[in-house]
Amino acid sequence: MLTGALLDWPSTATEDRTWDPPPDRVGVTRAERATVGRIYHAAVPPNIADLKPQVSAAVAAMSEEAVAEIRAFDAESKGEIGAFASILLRTESASSSQIEQLTASARAIAEAEVTSEGSGNAAVIAANSDAMAAALRLANDLDLDAIVEMQRALLQASAPQMLGLREEPVWIGGPGSTPVNADFVPPANDRVEPALMDLVAFMRRDDMPVLIQAGIAHAQFETIHPFVDGNGRTGRALVHALLRGKGITTRVTVPVSGGLLQDKATYIEALDAYRAGQIEPIVRAFAVSALHAVQHGRKMSQRLDAVRAKWRRTVKARSDSAVWRLLDVLIAHPVLDAEIAAQELGVAVTNVHRHLATLTEAGVLVRFDHFKSRRTLWRAPDVLAVVDAYSADVGRRQR
Repeated sequence: MLTGALLDWPSTATEDRTWDPPPDRVGVTRAERATVGRIYHAAVPPNIADLKPQVSAAVAAMSEEAVAEIRAFDAESKGEIGAFASILLRTESASSSQIEQLTASARAIAEAEVTSEGSGNAAVIAANSDAMAAALRLANDLDLDAIVEMQRALLQASAPQMLGLREEPVWIGGPGSTPVNADFVPPANDRVEPALMDLVAFMRRDDMPVLIQAGIAHAQFETIHPFVDGNGRTGRALVHALLRGKGITTRVTVPVSGGLLQDKATYIEALDAYRAGQIEPIVRAFAVSALHAVQHGRKMSQRLDAVRAKWRRTVKARSDSAVWRLLDVLIAHPVLDAEIAAQELGVAVTNVHRHLATLTEAGVLVRFDHFKSRRTLWRAPDVLAVVDAYSADVGRRQR
């Protein structure tokens, strides 16, 4: 149970709406048809642009500690920014997807990123990395268009029909549910844009602790639920945009979703509590998840250092060979083709094959033919194992 929450934040109200599904809606069951024309209760989130959040001293201290740890971790990563930032972004997108019950191996995700080919979860998770990248790219100008762009980056390949602000009701409930019997019905679609504009105004403020602001912004976004699909992943990407835009991170993406995944039940409870007028649970959830994220990030960094050390003992090449630079490329691209390797090294494709061959002979790379794309790829099993180990670490702690 969530305790110690301050009831000083307006709760989410409701209003009566009539369930009138669009005529082109497919897959309507007999039970669903029976609810057509009935009244349901749609959420009416409060306007928060000018509110002043207050939390207890204990939760405030926890959020300050988390921000300090995030800043320290970001600073520690400056020497390996390109490679380590890429792998952190990949693990964060995978964890955020896993919260939505979307899982795939590190190898499958990396192959989908390289080939733009893939089926099921791997391709969807790979697209989530694009949404995270869009969030960071747009961090300094967070507005309505930026939020829509994040969702577009997420779904443009897998579900283009779901792009943009929704124009119909959505709801959270079990199979076969309707707005009439759903667990939660977000605001009616005509309320979505005004609610998002209010949220943007709240996020642009600089008069409150950033992690408190990020937790509230995320909960408000999930309450608005502005899209037909991709709300959870876009909402978590929004947190990273805030951390970057406010200067808390400058180099890397702290894998906060991995921390949330460790205690998913508390995260969901905190979102429910927010709608009841309690902000402390969601702030606490993000503070705890951020602290866990830094721990996991440092552990991943140590594992990658061990991989690098192993490679340097194994590989035989001249000290000025591009092979050594290619080793760093593999941290960011654990699956790649000759074109990616050449681009990252700044050499012609015809010159990169000998470096790939050297690392293949040393056991650093495994060469294989990707059946679906009909391309020759190379994978770095040691790096993929580090990513899978991270997923196992955060996954086994779920309750």
